[in-house]
Amino acid sequence: MIQNILVKILLAPFSLLYGIGISLRDFFYRKDLLKSTEFNIPTVSIGNLSVGGAGKTPHIEYLIRLLEPYINVSTLSRGYNRKTKGFLLVHQGNTAEQVGDEPLQFKRKFKDIVVAIAESRSFAIPKMLMSHPDIQVVLLDDAFQHRSIKPSLNILLTEFSYPFTRDYLLPSGRLREWRSAYQRANIIIVSKCPTQMTIQDREDMIAEIKPFPNQHVYFSYYSYLRPYFILNRSQELLLTEDLEVLVICAIARTEYLLEYLNTRTNTVKIIRYEDHHYFTKFDVSNLKTSFDKITSTKKVIITTEKDAMRLELHRKFILENQLPIFVIPIQVEFHFDEAPQFDEDIKNHLLNFR
Repeated sequence: MIQNILVKILLAPFSLLYGIGISLRDFFYRKDLLKSTEFNIPTVSIGNLSVGGAGKTPHIEYLIRLLEPYINVSTLSRGYNRKTKGFLLVHQGNTAEQVGDEPLQFKRKFKDIVVAIAESRSFAIPKMLMSHPDIQVVLLDDAFQHRSIKPSLNILLTEFSYPFTRDYLLPSGRLREWRSAYQRANIIIVSKCPTQMTIQDREDMIAEIKPFPNQHVYFSYYSYLRPYFILNRSQELLLTEDLEVLVICAIARTEYLLEYLNTRTNTVKIIRYEDHHYFTKFDVSNLKTSFDKITSTKKVIITTEKDAMRLELHRKFILENQLPIFVIPIQVEFHFDEAPQFDEDIKNHLLNFR
């Protein structure tokens, strides 16, 4: 604890310099010295102020499920950590190395939507509309801090256990912008809330965030679905109390997943890597070694959907060694029976878009 405080103090001058740069950029946008591009179709940004871990991907999937039955939905991501450059339309046959894990996950789960990646979002949207003029809404993945586009609706996520109100600017903290940047949001979602939450918890968090009158605040949590085999989605797994679980993942925060697995299985061990890590041959070999050391006959490997996109690169190794790697899906739920109100907010925005 003391060591963490000392590190933050030592890094504080660098955070201040970073903050000055962010303030200058914000000033340029406010004075129109830098221009934000607007489009004549709805663009919905889902992002956060902190670096990773707030749950953008499952919230985008929630919006896709909500809107896909009615309109032509598309998503636009940067394709973080991919090994290609430029604008690309994502296909189901792509790999995570080509298009990034999250865009590939979107396309695999929602095959009929347009999924695109590009470093420049303002350049990519016209390209998307040229090839697919029937697109009716673009969901912008992790675009809150990217000011080159002015979204028609700005959704800001902040974790219940790590809200932006208690965080600091990089590098002493995890904030990419000053806390005051939350003012740009139209909707604020406090994500990864406990599955049991009281009205007092809700009121305390709202008082801490201090939303403006035009900002709606919602509280979401994860609902975990039955795991499926990484190479055959129809083969599912029932989690039981006598099951030994080895988790392999490379996501920003694992606490939520581990808490869930610990309540439904016997023991849980984890092999953890940094977010978006590409698993190497050594990594999957180490996974097999670690799995073989578990003496129980009732044992399994669990990973996340995002990690599965990168583990799939080692399909041959998984098959040859008969590794029982199961992927655990998640869906977003809303507390206090507010899902219908959130859905209505989204639909009203699209209906009233001009």
